Amino acid sequence: MRKSWLPEGGTNLFQAIKAKCSEAEAKGQTIYRLSIGQPTGPALLSARSAASEAVMSDKESMHEYQDNGSPGVPDFAKRFVQAHFDFSLAGENVDYLPIPGIKPMLGLIPLACGAAERPLMVGTTTKPGYPTPADWCRYLGVKYYALPLSPKNKFRFKPEDIEIGTDFLMLNYPHNPSGQIATRDWWRRLCRLCEDHNIRIFNDNPYYILSRYPDSCALTEVATEFLDLSWTEAFSASKVINNGTGWRIGAIVGSPDFIKDIATIKGNSDSGFAAPMAAGVLHAIENDKKGVLECRERYARRANILIDILTKYGMKLAVTPGAGFFTLWKRPNQAFGEKIKDAEAFNFLMIERTGIVGVHFEPYIRYAVTGDVEGMAGVIEDAFSKAEVSY
Repeated sequence: MRKSWLPEGGTNLFQAIKAKCSEAEAKGQTIYRLSIGQPTGPALLSARSAASEAVMSDKESMHEYQDNGSPGVPDFAKRFVQAHFDFSLAGENVDYLPIPGIKPMLGLIPLACGAAERPLMVGTTTKPGYPTPADWCRYLGVKYYALPLSPKNKFRFKPEDIEIGTDFLMLNYPHNPSGQIATRDWWRRLCRLCEDHNIRIFNDNPYYILSRYPDSCALTEVATEFLDLSWTEAFSASKVINNGTGWRIGAIVGSPDFIKDIATIKGNSDSGFAAPMAAGVLHAIENDKKGVLECRERYARRANILIDILTKYGMKLAVTPGAGFFTLWKRPNQAFGEKIKDAEAFNFLMIERTGIVGVHFEPYIRYAVTGDVEGMAGVIEDAFSKAEVSY
């Protein structure tokens, strides 16, 4: 009998949540998905219009492999990254690489640091956090550890928390699921330590434009001060143009040495993105600032509504979110008169009793505001009123 060659388990928690939702729906429960981590609706009209025009182009460069360049959209990576900042990167010692979204690149980062040739140790922001960097380290047999993140340090680890022997860091700021931002002073302290100890830094940064506070800082804004630092930062169009999650368009900027290494691995394993979609993205981010900023304001407004409701009924924020569309909460110890053993139990109980769906990251639960929180406000309030949570 043919069997899987993989060990038991390995499926992600989202599949378990979907299964629980299907079970509840089969019993007649209406589901309210505060679990969805992608914007609802389509991409901005400005992006769609420009992409539609580009896909109708007769230019061969718009329809061919883009590989490590972007012949269909010249200088895409440089222009896309620059559009995130109000200062010029011209003259800085940096290089750029267009990418088909950030997620497909995450497995290439350890390989670009020599994972196939030598043992490595990686520090990640995955507990709680976006799990893919840890998943790839596990798949590649790379030793990794989760940097300490908690309400106590407000989900920003201290540079001193980096373990001796670490080769590189795979970070995610602004952070998913907490929404915590990085500050200029924090990056500066981290960059100084990493430069001194020859530690590479990679930052996954799809939420920078969705930052709500002026002290939110990207790695790129600080790393150029450190001439011997090896670093890269990835930006994505997935949330910048409202819902561009299926477009798979982004770019990496960083020190030329690190960009060259990523380009080597990418060039041997990837044929590039779809140029018409990149044309749409670039047009929107360069010419439709109003549409881009409206996305940010929408999430900020919805987050405030959700936070007001949940705190009113006893839920406790793990940290005040400063970017993106996630809110992270401490898991209550009791709900519906029952003792709660962990975040999964709380999430599944809420699904069963109220239809409210979150994502559990023990000891936290994440609720997203990508959907119509305003329209669901009454349902959400009723649900948490019934839950009678306590800590």
